[in-house]
Amino acid sequence: MLRRLRETADTWTLELEPPRQGFEFAPGQFTMLYAFGAGEVPISISGDPARPERLVHTVRAVGPTTRAICSARRGESLVVRGPFGSTWPVEAAEGGDLVVVAGGIGLAPLRPVLYAALARREAFTRIVLLYGARMPDQLLYTAELERLRTQGIEIFLTVDQADEQWRGAVGVVTTLIPRARLDPGRTVAFVCGPEIMMRFTSSSLVQAGIAPERLHVSLERNMKCALGHCGRCQFGPHYICGDGAVFDYPAVEHLLTVPEL
Repeated sequence: MLRRLRETADTWTLELEPPRQGFEFAPGQFTMLYAFGAGEVPISISGDPARPERLVHTVRAVGPTTRAICSARRGESLVVRGPFGSTWPVEAAEGGDLVVVAGGIGLAPLRPVLYAALARREAFTRIVLLYGARMPDQLLYTAELERLRTQGIEIFLTVDQADEQWRGAVGVVTTLIPRARLDPGRTVAFVCGPEIMMRFTSSSLVQAGIAPERLHVSLERNMKCALGHCGRCQFGPHYICGDGAVFDYPAVEHLLTVPEL
């Protein structure tokens, strides 16, 4: 552990030093993080793919294992397996508009997309981030978002419930779609957040004219082994750890509406 940064009351960004020659990954991939004596959990990588010497994860402390991971101090070690999983097809948006839609901690798996797109800023007409959280104090990377805005990313923020200091939009993240004035024919969209948010957001983007095959979602549910052996992450015909976690929207659209699947 090199350092940890508190993002919200229960969420930390952890910066690890990989052994040997660094840790190469692509946007959308995840690792299995293990804290000694506590257990192992899948966590998306949230750092810059161009900096393999730093392995970054943003972790919400919601159970014994994630609390142990977030409690690791500088100089302590965690076990890392990976990287695993499919990737965000950033190159599919080149020559057009890249739209990233995130809800809550769903911005963490999409953060590498923003880094990768900025590294080739000239390849995209627009890079747009639509980001929503329940409360202003649950927004991630707030200082960094302001820097990204100055580097050519159009950023629209909203919260479900405002506090006294909030001066931005109030409402669910889908209310930002009309404000972004998207050009459906040239837009590729990546969506990550709670499943109900992804279902309504993807539907709203399709209603806005974006073709379903130009939408991609990340389903990070119930992964345990990351090898497709335990079966806990089975989602219809898919194993999320092997086939995902990033999916083309048409591959899972019909599954997202099946109760208790």
